[in-house]
Amino acid sequence: MFLSIDAGNSNIVFGFYEIGSRLWKYEHRINTRSELPLLQVENELHLFLLEKEIKPASITEIGLSSVVPDLNATLLKFCIHYLNKPCYLISGKSYEKLQVSTTRPSEIGTDLMCNATAAFYRFHKACIVVDFGTALTFTVVSDEGKILGVNIVPGLNTAIKSLFLNTAKLPEVKLEMPISAIGKNTIHSIQAGVLYGYTGLVKGMLETIQNELGYSCKIVATGGLSAILTTLKNNFEEVDRNLTLEGIRLITEANV
Repeated sequence: MFLSIDAGNSNIVFGFYEIGSRLWKYEHRINTRSELPLLQVENELHLFLLEKEIKPASITEIGLSSVVPDLNATLLKFCIHYLNKPCYLISGKSYEKLQVSTTRPSEIGTDLMCNATAAFYRFHKACIVVDFGTALTFTVVSDEGKILGVNIVPGLNTAIKSLFLNTAKLPEVKLEMPISAIGKNTIHSIQAGVLYGYTGLVKGMLETIQNELGYSCKIVATGGLSAILTTLKNNFEEVDRNLTLEGIRLITEANV
């Protein structure tokens, strides 16, 4: 079994890939905190592994993508102390053996590079990965596997929270797609404004990028919030919540 660890700004995702069936079987999330005790990670994963009947010895390889450097030491120690296995930490030097390349390996987030790698290895042609995370990102990959660039927008949760935190009367609302784009009350108004607004943003960004390129791309969506904007489902070739985890696996196996 392969373990991918994706340390993001909102969550740390532990994804378990069953090599025989080639499926992502299990997933566990821990809220990201800059100061995360090693004991908490060990306790949470211990209970999760017991519940899923996963023996630590069955985990043969571990890869880590992290955009929160303060967590790296804790997660690397967890792998050694609890799982008795070293963990491969993805860095800018990890991409030299890949079909996907970037001219700025130290600047692009490892999560975005994992997304691009998984998408390009799947389609082997130009693609755009739309990642609905803490930030909403668009990673553009050419037919040759070169990262052409990345666009970054505040994510859905970030937009909702910014209204709540920066206004006196607007409440924090659930991310639920309303049936109408015309708000009938305060909660409906915020949901309609943000969710239908982001629908237009994503469609417009994809159209603008492809018009600038002069050709169409395979479009893949990922991230924990990728299924919320149901109005976009026909704009994506695939919606794959495990895309980052798959990229971590591919990059790790290319380097270990």
